[in-house]
Amino acid sequence: MTHSSDGFEWNWKCLVAFTTSSTDRSTPRTRGRLLRATVMSGLALLVVGVPTDIIDTPLFSREIPVRWWEYPVLVATVALTGAWFAIQGPTSSDRARRTPLGGVLLSVFAVGCPVCNKLVLIALGTSGALSIWQPVQPFLALISLGLLGFAVTQRWRRRHCADNTCPAPGSKTSA
Repeated sequence: MTHSSDGFEWNWKCLVAFTTSSTDRSTPRTRGRLLRATVMSGLALLVVGVPTDIIDTPLFSREIPVRWWEYPVLVATVALTGAWFAIQGPTSSDRARRTPLGGVLLSVFAVGCPVCNKLVLIALGTSGALSIWQPVQPFLALISLGLLGFAVTQRWRRRHCADNTCPAPGSKTSA
């Protein structure tokens, strides 16, 4: 079974349908938002993957080999970051602009080499990094993915607020 350009077009349409309302499809704003989501996903991939040496480059090295669960955490971090930027959010006047930065940075600490992190080495030493920090890292990964998932969920719930049609906080709506 081969994928044709029709399959790609169908997938593109599904992504646009997923991230937009029915009246907002194929507008320049939508294309700009999807472009921004792609760029920010790529940036998250680089920010998390390169310094942690999951993406092997001559810039960084790693004393402890990459563990099996770090690859899915990297992929999920990139996907959730892209989803957050792809979903239309509320207007900028609606609270301070929030970003998934905390979850992405926590992912860096979660998937990084435990003895390559200078902050951890200063705080715990080499034996502490291996005996204390390394066992905690999978839980940090779960927390970071939970934060990113929560951010995407909140943005998805507030996507209709971009056109100021949301009720005021504390007001009751008729169901």
